[in-house]
Amino acid sequence: MQYFVNVILPIPLEKLFTYSVSESEAGILLPGIRVAVPFGKSKIYTGLVHEVHNRPPTVYEAKEIHQILDDIPLVTKIQLQHWQWIADYYMCTIGEVFRTAVPSAFLLESETLILRNKTAEIDESDLKDDEFLVFEALEHQPVLRVQEISAIIDRKNVLPVLERLMHKKIINLKEEVYEQYKPKLIRYVQLGAEYNTEEALEALLKTLSRAPKQSQVILSLFQLQAVTKKPVKVTDLETESGASKAIIKSLIDKNILDEYLIRTDRVNYEPTINTSDIKALNEYQQNALQDIQKNFSENKPTLLHGITSSGKTEVYVKLIEDCIGSGKQALYLLPEIALTAQLIGRLQEYFGEKVSVYHSKYSIHERVEVWNNVLQNRPKAQIILGARSALFMPFTDLGLIIVDEEHESSFKQYDPAPRYHARDAAIILSNMFGGNVLLGSATPSVESFYNVSQDKYGYASIDRRYGNVLLPDMELVGIKEQTRKKRMKGHFSERLLQEITEALHIGEQIILFQNRRGFAPIVECTTCGHSPQCPNCDVSLTFHQYKNQLRCHYCGHHTAVQQSCMACGSPTLDTKGFGTEQVQQELQKLYPDVNVGRMDLDTTRGKHGYEKIITSFENQELDILVGTQMLTKGLDFRNVGLVGIMNADTLLNFPDYRAHERSFQLLTQVAGRAGRTQKRGKVIIQSYNPYHQILKQVTTSDYVGMYNEQLYEREQYKYPPINRIIKVTFKHKDYNKLNEAAEWFTKSLRNIFRENVLGPEYPPVARIRNQYLKHVLVKIPKTQSLKKTKQGIKRIEASFNAISAYRSVRVIYNVDHI
Repeated sequence: MQYFVNVILPIPLEKLFTYSVSESEAGILLPGIRVAVPFGKSKIYTGLVHEVHNRPPTVYEAKEIHQILDDIPLVTKIQLQHWQWIADYYMCTIGEVFRTAVPSAFLLESETLILRNKTAEIDESDLKDDEFLVFEALEHQPVLRVQEISAIIDRKNVLPVLERLMHKKIINLKEEVYEQYKPKLIRYVQLGAEYNTEEALEALLKTLSRAPKQSQVILSLFQLQAVTKKPVKVTDLETESGASKAIIKSLIDKNILDEYLIRTDRVNYEPTINTSDIKALNEYQQNALQDIQKNFSENKPTLLHGITSSGKTEVYVKLIEDCIGSGKQALYLLPEIALTAQLIGRLQEYFGEKVSVYHSKYSIHERVEVWNNVLQNRPKAQIILGARSALFMPFTDLGLIIVDEEHESSFKQYDPAPRYHARDAAIILSNMFGGNVLLGSATPSVESFYNVSQDKYGYASIDRRYGNVLLPDMELVGIKEQTRKKRMKGHFSERLLQEITEALHIGEQIILFQNRRGFAPIVECTTCGHSPQCPNCDVSLTFHQYKNQLRCHYCGHHTAVQQSCMACGSPTLDTKGFGTEQVQQELQKLYPDVNVGRMDLDTTRGKHGYEKIITSFENQELDILVGTQMLTKGLDFRNVGLVGIMNADTLLNFPDYRAHERSFQLLTQVAGRAGRTQKRGKVIIQSYNPYHQILKQVTTSDYVGMYNEQLYEREQYKYPPINRIIKVTFKHKDYNKLNEAAEWFTKSLRNIFRENVLGPEYPPVARIRNQYLKHVLVKIPKTQSLKKTKQGIKRIEASFNAISAYRSVRVIYNVDHI
């Protein structure tokens, strides 16, 4: 009997691929085990076994697999079900989910190696210049990779050259699969077995009496073993004895010391405080906890609506304690990596080394280790703390998922596919495990609050700050008049400067929020009005002063700042608008003795970038912290007395149906960083329109008023949560072809969905990385089947792809676009 496996490949193709396996292989293979498989003419991919069966494919001859890569499944059965749900719901392929879900180290890639054919007789005069360069390089180096040859002959496309060399039988090609993950091995030493007796040791020390450095190494080894009672690392021995690597190596070569390697995890946490120190809850937290547990007993996802600084984290900790007490795993999702830096410390205080962290700033190797710990349900991976990608971990018994700051748009992935929302996918995942989900926020999303009103979600609230601290005193400052009368100092109103001076005087820290990085978003010539544009995107370049360059925030293109206008040659260049960098510079001029820090994408690029800034602010090394929305999310600083919002209008005037909801959330969250201890904090909001309805609702903390208003508007205009939305994006480098294709597709959509189709329309930035974009929105009323709508769109796409002129236009789906 023949055996076959269906394999998921990490590529955006709808179908699974079938490969043949031997009977013995079929006995070993299980769903979730990785296999290396050939694909196309010469590619090798890592595939994931989906099913073992004996049905041969009907359309093609099944190739054999190359090799089996795992002994046990790397991915669990429930994970595969969850991936399938994500692929179906978000209109992508399971291969795209696979590529996003697993650490890239698990996706072996083939690399083409070029080797010299040693049997061939070669006439060098017959070789062209570029062929000779490759031939000469292979004389000195036995193996070359494609990208190395590209560098040698200084050409991007090297395939024609390689084909000519193969035709002349000068080279051979070889596909090599390489594994990216390398376990971390630490070198340890111990005394050689023959010196274990006292006599032998005494004799050894006598022989080493003429080599004092070597005898010092032996004595240091004994001291370390006596003190630590643990195996001794080579690095520790070097430090303790003061000896060089060469001296220790000579002792190993003489067999006086034995060297051995131990595999170690890269991420290790030292438990500091005993786990019994979990804070007692106050009565408001206790009531919320009881409401949550009641909803959990009814198997309802629950929304915890707790105002800023109300002590939501303590409630989470209590729930995590109950969850791991019953032997299950807990997942704690956060929108920003910046938050994990603060939370790791807090959770470790309570749970010691049971906490593992998983997010994109960790190296490939570290992520692989956390993955394996979760898969084997090791004690050090009972609580997983991470950003949205932590949702894909191979949990075996997940009892609780906490989605903190659930309103955050960072939980939605925009590119590449799958364009999933971690909050919604978490609810499905916990259903599969029969676990519980808690969504926490001080400013819940309109969708979540609507689900509470429809009795889909349970509800619990904490409406008092921890320790009965008062909510900050908020003040709206109109800057229109002050700007007109030239009474502003840079971008600071007199009122904000007065409060900053006062806060500094009494030793309080200050947070200033400006939701734009860089120095200025536009550089403009005051003579002719020209401003430098990105050559790849339809957007002006942002001025970054600290690097003295103009940068595009979409594609990363950058250029040095011009001294004169590129259009008219005039030296009269001026900047318009302002970013965090300019705010920082103005502060340093106004307060030369004050330490000002900045927290935005430019200052937090490294792995520990967030941690360094947050720690120095916590330790009061910085007096003022200027930042973008990274600052807004759940950070807990004890000594912040004043929060300043530099310009609230940029948030309010954004072309998006969620702009007002987002502004309310963002401003409330920023304000919540102020006055988190006994003294009442102060918040100053600068705006050209201080009478705006949303700003009034922020200052009075009127969430319900904002929610009712937004819901009414969305009912009128058929936006979520009343209707569902699928956004279809078309992408192509040819402007005319894109227009034609988008029109054809939209016409077909209108034939089915009538007036519920909006577009096609260009977005505010209509070209990114030399690709033009056009959007179409499909609104789906509650009465219409979502599944049938998706099937209808997919049928249109199949007809669209059958038209050869449109086949190169990329179609991207974003379900539940936010």
